[in-house]
Amino acid sequence: MDWTYIQGILMLAGINLIAVLGLCLLTGFTGLFSFGHAGFMAIGAYIGALMTVPPATTAGNIGGFGLPFVVGIVAGGAAAGLVSWLLGRITLNLKGDYFCIATLGFGEAIRLILNNVKTFGGARGWPGVPQYSTVWAVLVVDIVAVLFLANLVRSRHGRNMIAVREEELAAQIAGIDVFKYKMIALIVSAVYAGVAGVLFGHYMTFIQPKMFSMTKSTELTIIVIFGGLGSISGSVLGALVLTALPELLRAFDIWRLVFYGAAVILIMISRPKGLMGGMELSPAGLRKVAAARRARLAFKTEALREDAAEGLRAEEAAPGGKA
Repeated sequence: MDWTYIQGILMLAGINLIAVLGLCLLTGFTGLFSFGHAGFMAIGAYIGALMTVPPATTAGNIGGFGLPFVVGIVAGGAAAGLVSWLLGRITLNLKGDYFCIATLGFGEAIRLILNNVKTFGGARGWPGVPQYSTVWAVLVVDIVAVLFLANLVRSRHGRNMIAVREEELAAQIAGIDVFKYKMIALIVSAVYAGVAGVLFGHYMTFIQPKMFSMTKSTELTIIVIFGGLGSISGSVLGALVLTALPELLRAFDIWRLVFYGAAVILIMISRPKGLMGGMELSPAGLRKVAAARRARLAFKTEALREDAAEGLRAEEAAPGGKA
């Protein structure tokens, strides 16, 4: 297999991972399901392109400011975060399915707006985006994103988000500002999605609104659930597996997506809590797993002893039993 092809799959997996990590914080650790994160990716992609594309030299070309790639990443993430703050002010008081529907509508609204904004190419898309995304750039952003999220989850703020996920009313009674932590989770997840959008646009060198449809939002949510809610390690594994799986099944041609869906269903049946089931591939996580296994083994051993003792007592109590 050609290394360039493998490299492309790894880059797409790394880009997806950034958006999935943000959604992991919102859905896995805070308990808010979103089906509109492709909208935040679109905002990041278009704002990032606006920052880095050179100014137009001929009529008909779409020009930008010609700034460095780092400026595009920061601007794309900041723009997505700002829009998420505005969205959160309106929607975060909604409960359950209503918040999901609101985010779904937001994602589709962003796509339709970009479809009709001729300044950015409209439905035809925006060609000529510089190819600044490299394997090393994506890897560095992935590492920073994982480290930041891991430290956030372990902090007091992360524990408060988990408390909101577990029981919102109890968290509120305990003095946790539920709205504030929902807003923080939404903004951080949107910034992650915006950065992923910038990297995606500068890898494809062409962006088009239909790249950020509801299908993309659904794909990100599936990866989070597939990897395991509340598991950063699960998000990493899920992004790698579910990005590579369609490519591995490409030999099946038109049946590729059918086999892809069947594979996801089979894995979710065998692992209903996801690949990691809320566990982490860290020293503390591995110690916790080992302790849980020891506890289960001790419980089974004690149960067997009790069953044996109960059988012995029943034998002694039976007529003609041992004296």
